[in-house]
Amino acid sequence: MKKALLILSILFVSMSYGQEVKQIPQINVNGEGKVKVVPDQATIAVTVETKGNNAKDVKKQNDEKIDAVLKFIKKMNLAPADYKTQRVSLNPQYDYEKKKHSYNATQTIEILLRDLSKYDELMEGLVNEGINRIDNVTFQSSKLAQYQSEARKLAMKDAKLKAEDYVSVLGQKVGRAMTISDNSQTYYPQPMYAAMKTMERSDASAPRETLAVGEINITANVTVSFILE
Repeated sequence: MKKALLILSILFVSMSYGQEVKQIPQINVNGEGKVKVVPDQATIAVTVETKGNNAKDVKKQNDEKIDAVLKFIKKMNLAPADYKTQRVSLNPQYDYEKKKHSYNATQTIEILLRDLSKYDELMEGLVNEGINRIDNVTFQSSKLAQYQSEARKLAMKDAKLKAEDYVSVLGQKVGRAMTISDNSQTYYPQPMYAAMKTMERSDASAPRETLAVGEINITANVTVSFILE
């Protein structure tokens, strides 16, 4: 019985290898969709940094500045959910030449500014209240998900158009998609902002221009495999 089963297994394997593997005609193409958007909000990371020889005094001074900064932010009528403490630190530092310890206290606040018309007022007020380090400013769109969806659709249309161009000379047609790979990345411009530095104008009454937000390129990249008919 075992011998018969072994013979049947060998015959089955032989028949399987003897059969031809049917190849499905297909084409692989890349597609790109791009949407350019003017930012309508910004995420700002600012820090109060205080140095001194006494840890308790350094922390106290830093806390006082942060208190003034938070009160100013509240006066700007920002929603409580739009600003938060990102990190806090108090670190000892040793000066080997003077053989003395000093201390460095920092607290970083992250702010989501939904109205860019308040940008200059906010930045100048922060500096006046004690902010001495602007770590990062990232401009973005409040409708990012919508624009990403548009970019993805454009990428798929681009991929199908490319496939149709390639196969049109072969007398074939592009069929349904077999696989789709999303290779998208979103880029946010992150300009360096010098606090209190503005463009000088000869006309003092003219409004100052301190911000050039530019555009966000929201790009979707896909790789699609289409069946050929």
